[in-house]
Amino acid sequence: MTAGISCSMPRVPCSAQSVPVFRFKQFSVAQQSAAMKVNTDGVLLGAWADVVDARRILDVGAGTGVIALMLAQRNVTANIDAVEIDERSAQQARENAQNSSWRRRITVYGQSFQSFAAQNAARYDLVVSNPPYFTNALLPPSETRKRTRHTEELPHEELLSGAKKILQPHGALCVVLPFTEGLAFIEQSAAHQLFCTRQTTVYGKTGKAPKRLLLHFSAMPAPIEKDTLVIHCGDGSYTPEYKALTGAFYLF
Repeated sequence: MTAGISCSMPRVPCSAQSVPVFRFKQFSVAQQSAAMKVNTDGVLLGAWADVVDARRILDVGAGTGVIALMLAQRNVTANIDAVEIDERSAQQARENAQNSSWRRRITVYGQSFQSFAAQNAARYDLVVSNPPYFTNALLPPSETRKRTRHTEELPHEELLSGAKKILQPHGALCVVLPFTEGLAFIEQSAAHQLFCTRQTTVYGKTGKAPKRLLLHFSAMPAPIEKDTLVIHCGDGSYTPEYKALTGAFYLF
């Protein structure tokens, strides 16, 4: 269900999407069967989301399972559930979890988030999602690509309402979205008593238009803490802040 950044967004090169196994420092991600491959969106969210006090975490739209694996690496005690509607992707995520050091703490469910939220009595300290984001664009020919990139399968309103239902009162929702869609998501969230309290605007390079928003929502309204993240320096090298954010994961 995860949707990826295009080739113009650096750090996970487009050629990596054709690699059967993407290797990180502490785990590997097989991706040949997944509808969406390892991408910058998911890695940004997995490195950025606040997991410090989370005991139960839910990854909505697990794809390859890369976000769940990153969160398991960052929080050594949390139990992590992951939901993925595409069964081939869900099976790939299960295999990646089983092949990791955190197999006992990650469970992957092959179903829609809507049905999971309606049926599951568990409450989570943190819900993370790299959700579909195209709402008014031509649908891709592949049904699995449609599911991963277009909101027909998971409208943002249903992601918000479902997250509100299964979050603990103190819980948080963290998402990554394209800049314009992220601003709209902030506007929608208040109707579900979820309020943006942290916003990181992501730029590919200084002086370029913003590419993504990393957003943290809480049930308690508070002033938004805003910051920025630039991935590339002017000479094409990676910025110190980007290295600091992702350095625990990438081999290169």
